[in-house]
Amino acid sequence: MKRVVFTLLVVSLLLAGLSACGQGAPTAQTNKAVYLINGALGDNGFFDSGKVGMDAIASKYGVETRTIEAGYDSNKYEPSLQAAVDYSDVIFDISYGFEDQLKAMADKYPNKIFVNLDTVVKNDINTITSVDFIEEESAYLAGVAAALTTLDTSIPGVNADKVIGVVGGDTDPVISAFVYAYENGAHSVDPEIKVLKKSLGGEWSDSAKGKQAALQLYDQGADVVFQAAGGAGLGVLQAARERGLYAIGVDINQNDLEPGYVIASDVKYVGKGIEDVYAQIKDGTYKPGQVLQYGVKSGGVDLDFKAQKQPLPQSLIDKVMAIRQQIIDGTLKIQLYNGEDVWK
Repeated sequence: MKRVVFTLLVVSLLLAGLSACGQGAPTAQTNKAVYLINGALGDNGFFDSGKVGMDAIASKYGVETRTIEAGYDSNKYEPSLQAAVDYSDVIFDISYGFEDQLKAMADKYPNKIFVNLDTVVKNDINTITSVDFIEEESAYLAGVAAALTTLDTSIPGVNADKVIGVVGGDTDPVISAFVYAYENGAHSVDPEIKVLKKSLGGEWSDSAKGKQAALQLYDQGADVVFQAAGGAGLGVLQAARERGLYAIGVDINQNDLEPGYVIASDVKYVGKGIEDVYAQIKDGTYKPGQVLQYGVKSGGVDLDFKAQKQPLPQSLIDKVMAIRQQIIDGTLKIQLYNGEDVWK
């Protein structure tokens, strides 16, 4: 009799497993969620933007959240991933530098929900969902704003030269996409505008290096410098104030960090991606392996002019906003980064 009961139990467990596999989505406990980042919070930018989303799902759904900061240390990537899967079945990650480890971990734990933020990562069993931001759209608008600014010598401090700049944290594909679209946006206004470029070579947290790079660009005639350099980019904003010139912030609205010197911020709403995907998880519509794209129209990226002290005339801002509307309407298609070397 015991053998019959045991056999029936095994069969029922096997059938339950087959049924779960047939649903196509992981069977996960969703009362906990991890935010795993390859840097650290407190950057007033990219990583903090994602934390806003984590705080939102904690407030709305009562989910217990934890942030694991790998701090740009490659030795911490794999143990941080393991700590994430040990804590939770729902992992939101920013995987720059540990994409291969993420793929291996997702294949090893097929019932975990992995949501990769800002890049597309695909594992063998196709369970990683990627939230891909179309940063080219907002960076194009940043280029338009910078170009219109350098052409308007009525703005205090703007010289007669047609020169703008950009400081990137590294030469990786995402930052190169920013630079590519920024330059395209500027040249759509005036092909003769010179775009000076500096890469920090992966020094994402060194604001002193960001400031030094920006000062060099200002001293070469740039009126506006766009920072796409994480925490190091805060030094770019400081350099703008020091030279009495202008900067463009990134990832969150940084316009009031140096009031009157930051004309706009290229905002990437990382937290929105987290909130949207978690809502799918809770309402049962989540499907693993998706690539979700967020552009200006969907509210994933934007150029934000809101500031306590805005140095640009409203007429200039209106010109940029008209182009923004063209992107939303679909009458203007922004060219996506094609992999070329933009740092020449």
